[in-house]
Amino acid sequence: MPDTEAKDGCQQGFGFPRLTEEQCCRMHEAALDILERVGARLDLQDAVTLLKSAGARVTDDNLVHIPSSLVERALSVAPRRVILYDRHGHPVMPVEGHRCFYGPGSDCLNIIDHRDGTRREPRLKDIEDGVTLCDSLSNIDFVMSMVLPRDVDTALADRFQMEAMLSFTTKPIVYVTYELGGCLDAVEMAETVAGGAEALRKKPMAACYINVVSGLRHNKEALEKLLFLASKNLPLLYIPASTAGITSPVTPAGSVVLDYAGVLVGLVLSQLKREGAPVIVTGMPPGGTFDMRTLVTSYCEPERTIAQAVSHFYGLPMFSIAGASESKAVDLQAAAEAALSLVVESLAGGNIIHDLGYLESGLTFSFIQLALCDEIASWIKGFMKGFEVSDETLALDVIAEMGPDGQYLSTRHTKDHYRERWYPGLFERADYGTWLKNGGKDLSERARDKIEKILDEHKPALLPPDIKGRLQKIVHRARRSP
Repeated sequence: MPDTEAKDGCQQGFGFPRLTEEQCCRMHEAALDILERVGARLDLQDAVTLLKSAGARVTDDNLVHIPSSLVERALSVAPRRVILYDRHGHPVMPVEGHRCFYGPGSDCLNIIDHRDGTRREPRLKDIEDGVTLCDSLSNIDFVMSMVLPRDVDTALADRFQMEAMLSFTTKPIVYVTYELGGCLDAVEMAETVAGGAEALRKKPMAACYINVVSGLRHNKEALEKLLFLASKNLPLLYIPASTAGITSPVTPAGSVVLDYAGVLVGLVLSQLKREGAPVIVTGMPPGGTFDMRTLVTSYCEPERTIAQAVSHFYGLPMFSIAGASESKAVDLQAAAEAALSLVVESLAGGNIIHDLGYLESGLTFSFIQLALCDEIASWIKGFMKGFEVSDETLALDVIAEMGPDGQYLSTRHTKDHYRERWYPGLFERADYGTWLKNGGKDLSERARDKIEKILDEHKPALLPPDIKGRLQKIVHRARRSP
């Protein structure tokens, strides 16, 4: 495996058994029962026709009842591994098993300006700065758009977002589009950067995040994008977005099984369209849990990791969520919820873990929160990388040489290995006097300084001018379209 695929051994989660094998089997059987007995409503005739021709039963015009045989067939041919590449063609994200990769989310309606702490509407420059920040942060493995820019035509914001992500980072991209046209343009942009359609298919640098209304209601836009991407053999994330207690049962098992019925709909459709099409499934709680006291959907509830268990049961790559907070500011709550969720999702073996930097239940983004999450992810990777037990690391000869009264500070063994230990980038370890001498800054202040330093000094690998110009033409073409 190339060094760029796994820089160290720390991207391997543990996958603790949240559900037993028997419970997972029951969840699977329940999802099959829902699909055959209840059916899923598909708002795209092409999708209905594709399923009907394969043996599904259709009632009420577009209510499709999918037999278990189609599901089992799809599960037998869907890839268990999806590799995302960086702009240079290196395989940096092998999405499989219990490997964990971390990144931000998309489309927040507000941003907390890290310079003055004000909560304001985002601008396109915020995306460019955020992507530059992600490009520099070593524990952010992939990029999403973070915010919805309000200084451009919001109907076309997805094109501006994709252009910015492709322009200011070489890391893999998870992108969102509003409808099929935006998806077509995003793929064309990625193909332009990759060197053509075949080059992108062989080494995909981007995956489309498709939200579905609910497990049993599949909207036209989601289905169009699913069939298009499957036909091109490009990675997609098919994520039913029901809300527990509102559009799915309030119980964790009921909400997850309903969403997984929807996941299986997408999986069957993708494999009917093109066998072996790369699909990434949900490892998220169904839209969180609707808080009946506040009427807010929670991003940080502890009733989680059931969806991950089901995904691991199927052996499918997954999209997970952590690093977010319900807090309105980067405070103790934000830090605690980010740390708790990131640790739990990593232990559960969530693959693509997104929404680092989210505040206010997904309404607001913060660069400071993202920098904090980067530090937490670094700590988690240090925890997960495991230990080597060998003659060299046991150091028996060194111990014998030093004896009961020796010290190890000046030994060659210490000099050879001390850099292997984890050292913080933002967390404070100096003594009190040194901390005061350095300004006595708290974590948020240190994060703010780090962000400013990155934005002042980090220079992403920019696109060649002709490629950049071609991306801009795609965006301008969309602006001229009626």
